[in-house]
Parts: sequence; C-alpha cells; structure tokens
Amino acid sequence: MWDVIVVGGGPSGLMAAIAAAEGGAAVLLLDKGDKLGRKLAISGGGRCNVTNNKDTQELIRFLPGNGRFLTSALSRFGSREIAAFFEDLGIALKEEDNGRMFPVTDRAKTVVDTLVGRVRGAGVEVRVFQKVDKVLYAEGRAAGVRLESGERLFSRCVVVATGGKSVPHTGSTGDGYPWAEEAGHTITELYPTEVPIKSSEKWIEQRELQGLSLRDVNLTVLDGRGKSVVSHEGDMIFTHFGLSGPAALRCSQFVVKTARAGKGPVTIAIDLFPGEHAEQLAAGWGAAAKAEPRKAVKTIVKAKLPERMVPLLLRLSGLDPDGGVANVPKAAWLGLALLCKSFPVRASGTLSIEEAFITGGGVHVKEINPSTMESKRTPGLFFCGEVLDVHGYTGGYNITAAFASGRAAGTAAAEACRSGQA
Repeated sequence: MWDVIVVGGGPSGLMAAIAAAEGGAAVLLLDKGDKLGRKLAISGGGRCNVTNNKDTQELIRFLPGNGRFLTSALSRFGSREIAAFFEDLGIALKEEDNGRMFPVTDRAKTVVDTLVGRVRGAGVEVRVFQKVDKVLYAEGRAAGVRLESGERLFSRCVVVATGGKSVPHTGSTGDGYPWAEEAGHTITELYPTEVPIKSSEKWIEQRELQGLSLRDVNLTVLDGRGKSVVSHEGDMIFTHFGLSGPAALRCSQFVVKTARAGKGPVTIAIDLFPGEHAEQLAAGWGAAAKAEPRKAVKTIVKAKLPERMVPLLLRLSGLDPDGGVANVPKAAWLGLALLCKSFPVRASGTLSIEEAFITGGGVHVKEINPSTMESKRTPGLFFCGEVLDVHGYTGGYNITAAFASGRAAGTAAAEACRSGQA
C-alpha cells in the first residue's frame, strides 16, 4: 500500500509526485503510455515554455478560465518559484518575448529528462503502460485505483492528473472525468480553447490568402449584434480553413462561448493597423495619390498593405485596382481605410477539442479546495492540471497552472498522510 498514488505523468502529475515524495510520502506514479511527459515534450514548439515571468495577479489575468481559483497555489508556487525549482535542478532558463521562460538548451527533452530524473531520485515508484480503469473508494474516501487489468492498488490518497481531451496522442483522452463524476463532482461543459478558428468566407474556401501571416494586428470577436466580446493583439495567419496564430488562438474560446450562448453569428474583425486611425490611413493614400496622380490604385495602396491582401480589399471596398488614383474621392479612401481597420471574417466555429492545444471545462472548481486541490466531495481525492476547469492562453500560462496545482496537490496529499488525516 502506498501513501499517494498519482495518475498521469504530465506536468501536473510529475510535479505532484515530486511534491508528495518531498513531503515524506511513499508515492506511486502511474501512466498509461510508454513514457512520462509526452505532452510536456511537445510544448512550446518542442522547446518547453516552462513558465511565464509574471507576478501572480498578472498570471491570473492570462488564465481567463477560472484563474482566480489558483490564487493560493500560485502565491506559493508561481513563476519565480517554478523558475527557481528548475534552476536548482541544473536547468538554466532564459526569458523571451512577453515573459516566456525557456531552457537555454531550447530542448523540451532537457526539461522532461530532468523532471523524470527528479521523480525517480525522490524515491517515487514509476509504472508505465498502466491504464487506470477507476478510482477506488472505501468508507467515503479515496482508497486507491483499479487497473484495466483488474489489479487493485491501494493508497491513502489519490491524485488525478490525467489532463483534458486535447492532443489525445499524448494520452489526454478525458479519463479523469468519469472518475470525478463517480466521486460526486460536476464536470462543466468541455470545449476547445487555444485552437484555430474556422470560417466559411468564400475567399477563405478559395484559399486566396492561405499562408499569409500578419504581424502585430488586432483581432476583435464580435457577437451577432456587433458588440465587442474580446480583443487580442499579436500575430496571426490565414489558413485553408480560417485563422490561426497566437492572436487567433487567444480569441478562439470566445468564439465558442459566444456561439454557445446564442449570441451569434460571430465575426472576427481584424485591425491591420492598430496604431493608426482610419482618417490617418485615408489621408496618407490621398496625399500619395496627389503626389503621383498617374499611378494605379493598386500601386498606391500596396506600399502600405500586405500585397496579397490588396486584390481582396480593393474588391470588397469597390475600388478598381487598375483605375487611376486621380479619380478616387476622399470618401473612397476613407472607406478602404475603415475596411482595413475592421476587416470582417465570419467565424463558423473552431477546430475540434482534440485538435485544440487546451481543453476548456472540467472538474468544477467550486467543488475543490483551492489551497490543497482536494475534493470537497470525497476526502483523499485530489485533482490538478487540465482535468480541472482552469485554462489560460498559450505562452507558459497553462503549464504554470499545471505545475502550481500539481505542487499544491502533492504537498497537501503528503501532509494528509503525515498528519493522519488520510
């Protein structure tokens, strides 16, 4: 019999196992795959963005999915503590744009190997190819797990760190949700977040802009009444099915939520020039036209616009690309400028939850103790990581949430065993 069984070898499970072992508990870590840290190994584009160098309140702001629930966990094990943890393990870190922290090696394998080494070094027993069928309960509390093989493994506490339903080839297939429900928990509706957005615009389907990247643009999600839901500035890319890239991914959850709330149809308005007013753009084109009145419209505007967008923008604004600029009235330049400041893309949804980076929804956080990650329904049962209804934007925020909640769960489980509460 073990003190603590941790189910799931992702970032939250690895951290929970380490914390529990450091707290003096006898720990068993189970994973159904062939190795630990599979999702961690592909995070950050294969470089593993281990955290984001922001303080607790800023981290919470970038965790729009119930980030406040993690206030206690992040105050004890936030970005600075996470960075110090890895540096103490010998992993030198570097800070990149927007606070993202990476290993100097630029290799996720460095992080995975070191974490797994720390797990084993802490005395944790690790078993892979161990698919858990269910959590066992006795006398109203968690008592271990049953494997798919039928074998029963007993413990005083169980930490569920099975992830969500996104990126299923890494092992995140929603295993923990039915176990939580059996323990009396509510699973809030699951949905994809940090996922590319789909559009049925004719020019999207005809792939007019496929592969075109835009830097430092602003994307605004508009509901069916044209009301702004959220805005995000950053880079994006047009795909054969819609929009992707950091700014689009951050908007994606709001596309889903707005449509599900019956406030559609949803539109993404792209501001190609966030730092300029429409009147400035129009005046600039008007001045260029006066300076070179014999030039064609397309020649004047492509000095400012992404060249591949010029035919589409001129078509939508009703301007003749081959016409002379001398005959273009001020109102027409302003119309083009307004289109550039709010270029509409009708959203028809997003890619599936399996194709998303992160799962929205999960174990209801009101049923979890935010300091310990222990179930308020079933003593001895803990949840951490993406199985919880907590999610953030890409950029090191979700992995920070995983590490913080894993640390809290492992520490509390060990303390419960040590104090005789388990």
